[in-house]
Amino acid sequence: MFKTVVQKFQIPNALLSGLVLALVGSSGGINSALAQQQDLPVCQPPNTGEYLLLVISPTADNQKQLRHALPSNIKTTTCRYLKDTVTRIGGFTKIDEANSWAKYINNVAGLSGIITTRPSETARSTEVVQTQPQQVTYKPERLGGGFAVLVDYYNRPEVANQVRQVVGGDVGFVSYGQRPYLLAIYTPNQKEAYSTLEKLSEKGFFALLVDSRKVVLLRSTVRLQ
Repeated sequence: MFKTVVQKFQIPNALLSGLVLALVGSSGGINSALAQQQDLPVCQPPNTGEYLLLVISPTADNQKQLRHALPSNIKTTTCRYLKDTVTRIGGFTKIDEANSWAKYINNVAGLSGIITTRPSETARSTEVVQTQPQQVTYKPERLGGGFAVLVDYYNRPEVANQVRQVVGGDVGFVSYGQRPYLLAIYTPNQKEAYSTLEKLSEKGFFALLVDSRKVVLLRSTVRLQ
C-alpha cells in the first residue's frame, strides 16, 4: 500500500463512471456498497512528487455529490484505499493545490478525504540501527477533532527515531483504517499539519494527512531501547 502525506478532509466522493453508477444504482443498501467495494481495484500510488486527493465515497449518493461538485475535465478513478471506497484525484504538484480542492469539496459536498504523496527512494533506503521497542501497556483512545500526520514505518520501530528528528518532538503509535502507523503530529492547525507532511515527504517518508477523529491513539510516545 502506498503512503505519504495524507489528510482526511471533508470532501465529496470520487466521480464514478456511468457503468459503476449504474451498478450501484441498480442495487440499493449496504449489500450493494459492499459488492461494489469488492469489485473495485486498489488505488494506484502517486508518482514521485505528485500529491493525491482521495475522497471517501462509499455510496452512490456520495459519488453523485462529488460528480456534481467537480468540473467535467477533472479526471477521477473510483478505487479502494485500505478499507475505504474512495475517488482518486491526482496530478497535483503542490500540497496547496490538493488542499484547495479538499476545502472546496468539503464546503460543497461535506465529504471526507485524504491527501497522500510518494516518498523519495533515497531516504527510504537509508540504513538504520535495529532496535527493539520498549513494551509498555496502553489504553486505546480515539483522537479528537483536528489533523493527524501519520507515517508508515514498514514494521521497523526504529523509524520512529528518524521521524522524531524531522518533527523535533515525540512520536506516537496509532491505528488508522485498522493498520498501525507512527503519529508524527496531532494538531488543530491545518498549516502546521501541511508543513509537517511536506517535511516528511521531502525526507522520503510515506506520510498521510488525515482527519484525526478517525485515528485511535495506542501509545502517546514510542520509546526504543
